[in-house]
Amino acid sequence: MHRLARHIDLRRQILAVALAALVLAPVPAMAQQIPADFTAIVKQKMPAVVAITTRQRVEERERIQSLPEDLPFREFFRRYYDERPGPPRQPRQSLGSGFVISADGHIVTNNHVVEDADEIQVVFGDRNNVPATLVGRDPATDIAVLKVDPQPNMAVAPWGNSDAAEPGSWVIAIGSPFGLGGTVTVGVVSARSRDIRSGPYDDYIQTDASINRGNSGGPLFNAQGEVIGVNTAIFSPSGVNIGIGFAVPSNTARLVADQLIRTGRVERGYVGLRLQEITPAIAQALGLPGTDGVLVASVEPGGPAEKAGIRTGDVVTRFNGQPIDSGRDLSRAVAATSPGTQVSLSVIRDGQTQELSAVIGQRSGAMAALSESRDGPDGGRRLGLALSPIPEAARGQLGLEPGISGVLVQRVEPNSPAAESGLRPGDVIVSANNGAVSAPSDVASAWAEAQRQKKPVLLRVRRDDQYLFVAIEA
Repeated sequence: MHRLARHIDLRRQILAVALAALVLAPVPAMAQQIPADFTAIVKQKMPAVVAITTRQRVEERERIQSLPEDLPFREFFRRYYDERPGPPRQPRQSLGSGFVISADGHIVTNNHVVEDADEIQVVFGDRNNVPATLVGRDPATDIAVLKVDPQPNMAVAPWGNSDAAEPGSWVIAIGSPFGLGGTVTVGVVSARSRDIRSGPYDDYIQTDASINRGNSGGPLFNAQGEVIGVNTAIFSPSGVNIGIGFAVPSNTARLVADQLIRTGRVERGYVGLRLQEITPAIAQALGLPGTDGVLVASVEPGGPAEKAGIRTGDVVTRFNGQPIDSGRDLSRAVAATSPGTQVSLSVIRDGQTQELSAVIGQRSGAMAALSESRDGPDGGRRLGLALSPIPEAARGQLGLEPGISGVLVQRVEPNSPAAESGLRPGDVIVSANNGAVSAPSDVASAWAEAQRQKKPVLLRVRRDDQYLFVAIEA
């Protein structure tokens, strides 16, 4: 009996020690950072978020723009409709969001919220409407900066580091969806570096926090109350939130906003290249071990790349020592480099790596630093092309420079490797496996050699005043 009592007492002591250890155990750092709710953050940051309304007088403007350019007295009609007295113009209104970034009244929003606006009003949380002026806008990143007169006790939203936002981390979106000001939604970072094909600098944060029409330009906060993104777009067949929203990373938006505030415009570097992604077929045709890097489809005459010695057919693998996996990587790296900066580029040419040096040029505004061809043709086992020499009378229509040789694609057989690779009637083939083409037999020989070696044939094609590479598997 006494043994049983001692045994029970011992178990009670062990259980008490275990419970004490559990209660006193330190809470993991991650759990400590997760708030029970977001009321404190929202209460603190909400005053820095604004609604933005714009008005555009468009009735007569659209009527004038619709008139044919060669219409006699078109200038008279323009003056008549623009300047004559008459009924008031019917305004077009739009609604978006924004957030204050400085105590002197600078506000960040989306370019598409304020583009072509005749009047811009900023609405603060207390329903105080304040007129705003446009400081500058950048269509390439869809960022714009406004300026209002400083308001009493104006709250400011601090920038955060978007590179630190990992998939799964909490985010808070505040804005005016459908005109409902001061709306808060919460979610997580779904993914980073999303390319939604909206421009050459796409690098969006994807989130499942509800974003709808009117949220555009509003802030995406992290759990510390820092702005890590500017809500910009949604993916939705119906036009309402389905859990896929996109925000411009704060590290991008902040650089653009700073330039707009300083100079009213954005300056970007450029090197003068047209790029094309490397498909497995193109990699095999070039003898590359993989699809890393980006293929140079054409070089702008007189541009920094041509002066550096970069050639069509080169594969750029590094920029200033940093690996390049895609054309988007190179586009963003060049655009972020100040004009006049000397940079190094690693290229693969004829199977050998070469190191080249280039001086970044300047291209301002919305113009892209580099343009990409996102064509991704694959091949098959047959060719299926009807080719002919280029008729002299057609050279002007095809936009061919003097001295350019090649063959004209007259017909493409349906379901053939040529058709599957994306070749079209009217294309001009100027090289095959990096060898010049001056007759249809040159293409036939390259195709036969590709079949013998059981590797794709690589064609360089002129189409719509652009050059691109097409790899057709033998």
